Amino acid sequence: MMLACENLSVEREGKRVLDDISCSLMPGDITAICGPNGAGKSTLLSAMANLVEPSSGCVRLSERDVAAMHPLTRARNIGYLPQLAQVAWDVSVANLVALGRLPHRDAGEAEIRQAMGVCDLDAFADRPISTLSGGEKARALLARVLAGTPQWILADEPLAALDIAHQLTMLKVLRDEADAGCGVVLVLHDLSLAMNHADRVLVLSEGRCVADDDPEIALASDIIDRVWGVQSRWIGEPGEKAVVVHG
Repeated sequence: MMLACENLSVEREGKRVLDDISCSLMPGDITAICGPNGAGKSTLLSAMANLVEPSSGCVRLSERDVAAMHPLTRARNIGYLPQLAQVAWDVSVANLVALGRLPHRDAGEAEIRQAMGVCDLDAFADRPISTLSGGEKARALLARVLAGTPQWILADEPLAALDIAHQLTMLKVLRDEADAGCGVVLVLHDLSLAMNHADRVLVLSEGRCVADDDPEIALASDIIDRVWGVQSRWIGEPGEKAVVVHG
């Protein structure tokens, strides 16, 4: 089911932080949202999850207005991972991941085991969340989303707290989810990761979408130079590219 933003604008404290954004995202793709600090990336992701009320426009999931969906239906279809996720209670990792099944109102034991396995958490099942490192906690929170088997995964900088090995592991997990038909939307600051692992990239600047295309086009050097205010060039082969920047 397609996820679409239609002329989406969001205002906060009298300032327009998203300005007339329209895009249609396809299941089976990994879409990266990139842009400098304050560009509106997290706000756009939150609006897609119906956590931010638009001042105009709407978000649709398979032609249905996301805001009009029953909360349980919306939660079954859209899994959201915020940038700074907080855990209110010091539960075990297994119990935290199990919370992902709440919208389904079932135990979902197979789904919980699967999510913990792909996130490399089996050895942490009985550990309290408070004893985990930042990266381990990030994996547990992603596993909670995966346990809910949503049609769309919206994740705000999910790789930021992970070491290189676990970044690659999580990207493979998300690629497998996309290959199985799930839509994946990631906010990424690492342009090389977006170039090498995304199917599509949205580039935001001052609340506007200035590029929406394949990574090679959306992250072309001239766009990076204009949006981020640096001089850049790409080196390496497709799938293994790195961006070199100069102030």
